[in-house]
Amino acid sequence: MALPQDFDLHDFVQRMLAEDLGKGGDVTSNATIATDARFTAEMNCRQAVVLAGLEIAAEFFRTLDSDVKIDLAAKDGDGVAHGTTVMRLSGDARAMLAAERSALNTLQHLCGVATLTRQYADAIAGTGAVLIDTRKTIPGLRILEKYAARMGGAQNHRVRLDDGVLIKDNHVAVCGGVAEAARRAKAANTGLQVQVEVDRIEQIEPALQAGADRLLLDNMDPAMLREAVKLVAGRVPLEASGGVTLETIRFIAETGVNFISVGRITQSAPAVDIGLDYSVAQ
Repeated sequence: MALPQDFDLHDFVQRMLAEDLGKGGDVTSNATIATDARFTAEMNCRQAVVLAGLEIAAEFFRTLDSDVKIDLAAKDGDGVAHGTTVMRLSGDARAMLAAERSALNTLQHLCGVATLTRQYADAIAGTGAVLIDTRKTIPGLRILEKYAARMGGAQNHRVRLDDGVLIKDNHVAVCGGVAEAARRAKAANTGLQVQVEVDRIEQIEPALQAGADRLLLDNMDPAMLREAVKLVAGRVPLEASGGVTLETIRFIAETGVNFISVGRITQSAPAVDIGLDYSVAQ
């Protein structure tokens, strides 16, 4: 899978290495490992995971050892079992040890996002509903986390505030109602789709009459969602959001909504267990 077009891999790797190496570098390895020592290593999954970020992880090692030999045994988007080897490396021992933590931190986090996302996507398989992510991301990692979400089976919602008009409750409060907020947004002629958040059934028709292109049904229970789906009757796409869990997402999907947004797939995904196992090259 290709990395995001607007992601600067070189810059990211340099910043992460600088954060870890500091000004003095890996003083432990430099003190204990001979300058000509070479290692071979395997990167192994210690649990079942969905992969995201393999090429990024490999770049850490290439940056510190331009001659390192790397064999990727899998690709982003693959679901792999416990014990699977996803990368094999051979190169300078000091460089490999210096790159290890940054590479693993990145890969473990992105695979965590992809793995959790796949669980949510699998939970609604066959319903017709589409899983989407949100802007609830760790600062500085949004592009990568949204990439990982795609690897897990989600579609991306807005990446930035300039990607789409989304009228939320605070906008509604300032404007005095969903209809006025939607009218102002349409009158602005941004060229972007106008989505309006509603949390009550009685807000739906005014939002539609004012020109909303899409509705976000916020924190509605399944009964309310079914009522909203019936009322809208396919006039605009409907997105359900708010408090969605693995235990509830299937019930939400079966109400007939088109999209379900889940903030926790990027904001709260636990890192997965992937390790680098070394041996001394002969």
